[in-house]
Amino acid sequence: MNILQICPRVPFPPHDGGAIAMYDVAAGLVRAGHRVTVLAANTPKHRQDATVLDHLGPNARLVTVDVDTSLSPVAALRNLLFRRTPYNVERFMSADFAARLEQLLRTETFDVVQIEGTFVAWYVDVVRRVAPHTPVVLRAHNVEHEIWDQLARNERHPLKATYLRHLARRLRRFEQQYLPRFSAIAAITEPDKRRLLQLGCQEPVVFIPAGVDLSRFQPDPSIKPKPKSLFFLGSLNWRPNVEGLEWFLAEVWPRAKRRWPALELHVAGKDMPAHIERLHEPGVHMHGFVDSAPRFMQENEVMIVPLLSGGGMRVKIIEGMAMGKCIISTGLGSEGIAVRHLEDIIVCDDPGDWIECIGKYVEGEFCHEGVGQKARLTAQNLYDNARVVARFVALYEQIGAKA
Repeated sequence: MNILQICPRVPFPPHDGGAIAMYDVAAGLVRAGHRVTVLAANTPKHRQDATVLDHLGPNARLVTVDVDTSLSPVAALRNLLFRRTPYNVERFMSADFAARLEQLLRTETFDVVQIEGTFVAWYVDVVRRVAPHTPVVLRAHNVEHEIWDQLARNERHPLKATYLRHLARRLRRFEQQYLPRFSAIAAITEPDKRRLLQLGCQEPVVFIPAGVDLSRFQPDPSIKPKPKSLFFLGSLNWRPNVEGLEWFLAEVWPRAKRRWPALELHVAGKDMPAHIERLHEPGVHMHGFVDSAPRFMQENEVMIVPLLSGGGMRVKIIEGMAMGKCIISTGLGSEGIAVRHLEDIIVCDDPGDWIECIGKYVEGEFCHEGVGQKARLTAQNLYDNARVVARFVALYEQIGAKA
């Protein structure tokens, strides 16, 4: 097949969940013998050279268009007062990007167009206008309005909460208006599939999880983890990650450290906010961006995912599972991942449960290595990227037969 993948950013390097999900599908399709053109917004935050996907070979092509998605208080206010499109989406709307997309569609024939996420869903209109018979798939990384609604509920500042609620309502209207326009939608979790159907999206709405390239996540037996060490790993330019980490540091860590003084917490992630980087909590080590996520995971024992808001699938959990790590997560963090509490993951929600679970780990009352080994088997059986890519190909063939 000849596939056009439309991305809100260049999906390389695969360091965060969104980039990993987009890159692994493109790379997996190429390895399976398909041709993939990646049309990506080249944003100031994630700017990359146009050659960064050349290593995938001649069947992969990256086409970039400069799009300034920088946050602007003036633009946000203007959007709030005079526009109906959510500001999150408006930041990715570009006449240059639309023109480059139109040029590709007029000069080449694609078997399917895959649009990666709500923020670039607007470009379905360009595809429908220029190539009306080409099937268009939306890969729904999240149900976006749900995330912002959760953030609004957790926000204590009244003005911020009001703005977040307003943004959530706009995003819901946008998703209700645009998502039903696609030939098919690939939901990244089963709960998201149900939410998308409730929004009025037409079938087929199918569940296709995020996968990981297991070749990147092979434990090195020579690396021994620090005993009694927890670790957090995630992009800290994503608001739900910051919110969850702040909650853990305020509500769980001080009590845990007082009871078990030898306990350490290691925090890594790109774009770490200054107020977190400056924290000097006892036993907390801030690493910022780390070059090798697998190595960082191996150097520490137990992974924490204290997520309070968000949607979609936490790819970092799948990566941690692939590395054989015991993971302690909130129920929301593990939502949509085929894991079982006390089998291949530990699920805690309120601070007391977290303290109890951490205590059992520190005092050796449960086998964290055994939980990690079962987690690795689950990742191998269900989340191998080759299996995920095969499900995308089956979806493309299904909607292509109807076109």
